[in-house]
Amino acid sequence: MAIQGPIPVSFDQVFPAGCYAVGEVEPVRDFDASSSGREVQARDKLSGELVWQIAVMDADPTVKASQKTVAVKVISQVQPIPPAAMSGLPFTPVEFDGMTVTPYVNQQGRLAYSIKAREMRAPRTTSKHATTKEAAA
Repeated sequence: MAIQGPIPVSFDQVFPAGCYAVGEVEPVRDFDASSSGREVQARDKLSGELVWQIAVMDADPTVKASQKTVAVKVISQVQPIPPAAMSGLPFTPVEFDGMTVTPYVNQQGRLAYSIKAREMRAPRTTSKHATTKEAAA
């Protein structure tokens, strides 16, 4: 099979309606290396860099409520800093670059995806929808 390992995807493929940070950036625990009283942070198997995660809410209104919040793992040597909160919004809009998904079968026997990214940032100021409308005018 030609595809092995994480599958590269774009932010728009994973979150076509965007997403919002709803949690803090936290280190991912390496359960194999950690022991009682000694926490060890996970490292990415390919790059060796530290793994962090943040809970995000999918802005797509068609996604089921039980599937709206997912964890995105960010691969970075230093703790990623979420974008500044936007005035008037209850959650912070966020985008990711260098995304991959890894499919797996969860404990309930269903297909699930591990989502990873190389960078977290504020959304771009121009949307593709606005650009399309402007081009049509």
